[in-house]
Amino acid sequence: EVVAGHATAPEVTRTIVATAHAWGKVPVACRSTPGFIVNRVARPYYGEALRLLQEQAATPATIDAVLRESGGFKMGPCELMDLIGHDVNFAVTRSVYDGFFDDPRYKPSLIQKDLVDAGWLGRKSGRGFYDYREGAAAPIADEEVEGTRPRSVRIEGDLGPAQAIADLLARQDGIAMERAGAGGLLRVDGFAVALSDGRTATERSFALGEPVAVFDLALDYTGCTRIALAMPLQASESQRAQAVGLFTALGKKVSMFADVPGLAVTRTVAMLVNEAADAVNQNIASAEDVDAAMQRGVNYPVGPMAWGRRIGLAHVAAVLGHLGQAYGEDRYRVSPWLRRVVHSARPLGGLLG
Repeated sequence: EVVAGHATAPEVTRTIVATAHAWGKVPVACRSTPGFIVNRVARPYYGEALRLLQEQAATPATIDAVLRESGGFKMGPCELMDLIGHDVNFAVTRSVYDGFFDDPRYKPSLIQKDLVDAGWLGRKSGRGFYDYREGAAAPIADEEVEGTRPRSVRIEGDLGPAQAIADLLARQDGIAMERAGAGGLLRVDGFAVALSDGRTATERSFALGEPVAVFDLALDYTGCTRIALAMPLQASESQRAQAVGLFTALGKKVSMFADVPGLAVTRTVAMLVNEAADAVNQNIASAEDVDAAMQRGVNYPVGPMAWGRRIGLAHVAAVLGHLGQAYGEDRYRVSPWLRRVVHSARPLGGLLG
């Protein structure tokens, strides 16, 4: 990152950029701000995982497995924090939080503070989220083993970012598939299953008037090996088996989460996109430079701005809106840039009506 302050002469910035290019590097221009690009935009990757742990949504190993095997990240957030060191990661989070005058988007976590206070700093101290001492058992992600293979699946409406599931179902022998209706969900032998939109499965069920299971976002449903799933309080054990059976029939491992808003990948990616959009909105860096920094600097599978367009910025905004309603926190406020772009894509009649 090439960071320009108020007193930085333009020719200095140009010289540094040219030097970086001569070294075979990809420089990205950034205005001076707490965390610059990478440390600012990456905060949700740690923060949402810590929030999930605080809510006992899943174990660290399960959260990591879902972010790797479904989200496409090279390392899960818990193992990455263990590698960085919790003292370092916590200090960076506090620095960004203080730098933005206690903006709740960057609020540090008591879960991580407890680890630091205990001296469980990760790999370098032998313990963190995981135990690295000699003879310690390897962490294992939770996985559902029981599921009922579906006889029929009805696809109702547009599945949006999960459209590839329909293509996977079309290749399955012994599963009758039909398309009809609207609503953007699947009916597995009559039971409704839908992609997470930031609401809990229980809330979705109340709104629809029947039980609905929700599944998590994936970078690539065709190639991913694991899916996170949440069941509503209204669901029966047989409906749970139906939802699990849908994804095991497609060759996916299933990790069951507690019924938290946005599951793991959905909320994490939405927050990464939102943070990147806010950096662009505040002219901290261009969209292209933000994506380059996150892909080349921290090895994200897709730059957050490109990822948002890939899954649909309207879907991202909807997820953030539902997270904000669920928690009642300014942490999940939608970036003005994101809101503006989403509204610009809608017909004026829809906006005025």
